[in-house]
Amino acid sequence: MEILLISGISGSGKSVALNVVEDAGYYCVDNLPPSLLADLVNTLIKEGVPSAAIAIDSRSANQLTHLPDSIRTLRAEGHDVKVLFLTASTESLVARFSETRRSHPLSHRLGLDKEPGDRLSLTECIQEEREILSGIQLVAHVIDTSDLSANKLRAWVKDVIEIGHTPLTLMFESFAFKIGVPLDADFVFDVRMLPNPHYDPIMRPLTGRDEPVIQFLKEQPMVDDMFADIEQFITKWLPAFKRDNRSYLTVAIGCTGGQHRSVYMVEKLAAHFKAQEQVLVRHRRLS
Repeated sequence: MEILLISGISGSGKSVALNVVEDAGYYCVDNLPPSLLADLVNTLIKEGVPSAAIAIDSRSANQLTHLPDSIRTLRAEGHDVKVLFLTASTESLVARFSETRRSHPLSHRLGLDKEPGDRLSLTECIQEEREILSGIQLVAHVIDTSDLSANKLRAWVKDVIEIGHTPLTLMFESFAFKIGVPLDADFVFDVRMLPNPHYDPIMRPLTGRDEPVIQFLKEQPMVDDMFADIEQFITKWLPAFKRDNRSYLTVAIGCTGGQHRSVYMVEKLAAHFKAQEQVLVRHRRLS
């Protein structure tokens, strides 16, 4: 059976993700206590359900410590289990809660019975939730939704559910340092020292996927040197991550605006590794 577990920080977009997979034909369950996971899977198998998406979050905090063991058991039984974890910066989450005027779920569990001055603030609830869910995040494919539109998040979730069953998926992601380093990055490489096409008026509106920018960067010896260094680093250490049973590895490449140099480098690295690994590509600043 194909099983997608969806978790993450409140306000990071779990409902959007669950709606996407439901539209894709998955049987969806929200806020399932982890202790019921095995029983649910067995029931769905008997009913002939081929794929299910199950949201598990901090509302089941007391049972989350056993979830990694449950995931290993399901995989040992032959199920294709993917784990998707959504997160966002605290600033983004605070803004979203302010817009919706909703209280944080943990505020009901961690303090409504206390005096107003003793209750946890919104930022304290967010920090507490990060600690509660840290164990799930370690075994999941992480998406930082801080600067993502709902449409881009939907597209990225579709990419995740289309990934075949492979030991490790290698994600290459471009981003803009002026926005901030994405929270989902395992490795971050800075390519801001490379020649910048932005200063050419013709190339300024283009991206690292357009031919004039590609040709410009191909002609720069520094670009080839940087590519070789990053490629050698990943090639050297990728086997170690596979031996550690990692399912996902995200390599983030950043430049100033996330439009030219980082995009070019991500596309070049993805093309190189695609022949031997399951590869996904993300560009945070491109539509």
